[in-house]
Amino acid sequence: MSRLLHRDTVPPVPAAELTARSADGSRIHVELHGPEDGPAVVLAHGWTCNTRFWDAQIRDLAADHRVIAYDQRGHGLTPEPGPGGYSTNALADDLEAVLAATLAPGRRAVLAGHSMGGMTVMAAAARPGLREHAAAVLLCSTGSTRLAAEARVLPLRAGALRTRITTAVLGAKAPLGPVNPVSRKILKYATMGAGSAPDRVDACARIVHACPRRARVEWGHVLAELDLSAGVRELRVPTAVIAGTDDRLTPPVHARAIAAALPVGLGLTELAGMGHMTPVEAPEAVTAKIRELVTRYVATGTAAERKAATAEKEDVA
Repeated sequence: MSRLLHRDTVPPVPAAELTARSADGSRIHVELHGPEDGPAVVLAHGWTCNTRFWDAQIRDLAADHRVIAYDQRGHGLTPEPGPGGYSTNALADDLEAVLAATLAPGRRAVLAGHSMGGMTVMAAAARPGLREHAAAVLLCSTGSTRLAAEARVLPLRAGALRTRITTAVLGAKAPLGPVNPVSRKILKYATMGAGSAPDRVDACARIVHACPRRARVEWGHVLAELDLSAGVRELRVPTAVIAGTDDRLTPPVHARAIAAALPVGLGLTELAGMGHMTPVEAPEAVTAKIRELVTRYVATGTAAERKAATAEKEDVA
């Protein structure tokens, strides 16, 4: 994944790692990057992905931000939950747990969610933890409802047949198999724009194929029945939306509907030629939007100001 920036060949090394405990006792793996007193950014990845999905953003932002990235339950280094542990409420619980474990009371951050990560933010919209800690939100390539009905992965006319087959695909138990030229081609068609660079396609394929089958299947069932329309209306913090014009999994119709329904919407950015994996396909655009939100909405508790305040106290003493 680090090859996304065409320079490093190893993943970013976190400054620290910790385990957050969710409401049902699930352990959530969390990585902390960058200076502790930098403005905070929280990154929530999507279905079948893990923290490595955000490597490009982490490398850029960690130079001067406190970047908090975590593995969704069942993904990456976060264990699969027990019975009943797959739901949008569980996603909201996990995000609240991560915020409580990594941010001091009252400290605010920009929350960026891709795909299921964006759905996580919408699911948590009315939660006290989100309202305490979210200064602004970026929703990337996501949807709030009718995912199976609107998906265009299958080359069929929109309607009941396509919806039924798409629902079956989302919950398919067949293993993905090894990463090879055929599987990369399939993944690129389903999730990325036609012009995506081979190294970025390969990076996404390796991340997706590493997802445990049970987590992929269980979350696929959740996504097929998703309805977070109420969560969109409850997301009462400044929120920007990004979508790829060639996204087959969550076509721009979703982003447009979300942007229109947000209480404090900051508009929609449509990235021409990009597919569903926008943070990987267009890392510069996504990172720039996160930086813009930090500049506009995160309190200016910068490292320089805190050092100055500390020095002033020392002088007085």
